[in-house]
Amino acid sequence: MPHITLTDVSKTYPPQKRRGAPVTAVDAVSLEIQRGEIFGVIGYSGAGKSTLVRLVNGLEPVTSGSIEIDGVDVTRLSPAKLRDVRQKIGMIFQRFNLLRSRTISQNVAYPLEVAGLPRAARKARVAELLEFVGLSDKADAYPEQLSGGQQQRVGIARALAAHPEILLADEATSALDPETTDEVLDLLARVNRELGVTIIVITHEMDVIARIAGRVAVMEKGRVVEQGDTYDVFTDPQTATTRRFVRTVVRALPDGDALAALRAQHEGRLLTISFRDDGVNEARVFGALARAGVDFNLVHGGIDDIQGRVYGLLTIAVRGEESAVRAALDGIGTSVTVTEVDA
Repeated sequence: MPHITLTDVSKTYPPQKRRGAPVTAVDAVSLEIQRGEIFGVIGYSGAGKSTLVRLVNGLEPVTSGSIEIDGVDVTRLSPAKLRDVRQKIGMIFQRFNLLRSRTISQNVAYPLEVAGLPRAARKARVAELLEFVGLSDKADAYPEQLSGGQQQRVGIARALAAHPEILLADEATSALDPETTDEVLDLLARVNRELGVTIIVITHEMDVIARIAGRVAVMEKGRVVEQGDTYDVFTDPQTATTRRFVRTVVRALPDGDALAALRAQHEGRLLTISFRDDGVNEARVFGALARAGVDFNLVHGGIDDIQGRVYGLLTIAVRGEESAVRAALDGIGTSVTVTEVDA
């Protein structure tokens, strides 16, 4: 049984103006999220991804459809039973949402106070969590004394306080610099790996998905336009929206002025060689061409590593018999694709 199942979930808001039309923020979304995985939801601003996460944790009621957690449709629960379910869900926010008048330890302890946990148990749990996120020495500091990355680690500790089974990270790294983003993503991966927490990552940054999400759903105008294993979505995107996201991380094919410049600078035909895993790498491709006596130059592209799996997209200018080129590349492996770059 999936941990979280969304079936035809929609959320429509009433018109904002007197004669305006209703606004559908989430439109017939269906997803299955397995227990213990990191699942990414990506989309541009207004795609509906943040609304979707508020539906999952019950902060917003659905207009139609169902959301099941461990087989229980939470959209039909009473307020009291919904509160019980929400205790199993932790939330991490873009702007940290820490209480400025409280120390770091008091911030982490806050959800435990609300739950009525005895003081000694609260103190022990806070100490455990601050050690886990590497902030034991900051227990008595206040939020403004911490860096953005440290504040987000406090947010993660607070979200973990009540032993949640699900963690929702809504743009949790978009306010951070690249180095600090890596640190937070490493911590989330550790939460998933060591604590077995199911994590849904909401983001507009494809490199975040590439780092930690095993599967991803791409949203546009409230709908899921593509979903699948992260590696497959990266290496073979099916929609224009997904391709735009992928180009921000994976080296894209040259086009427009870039393609015209390459044609002006290099003689011969321009071929693009793409390959996936299966022991194929840049050296193997170039070695096969050299042994076949093919004269070539690498003019664009490179190798990308997506969660330990290799993907290459190389554009080369070749001078030589087409049969020799094809023979060389066909012998490399079935995961290699060769296409001629359009004029």
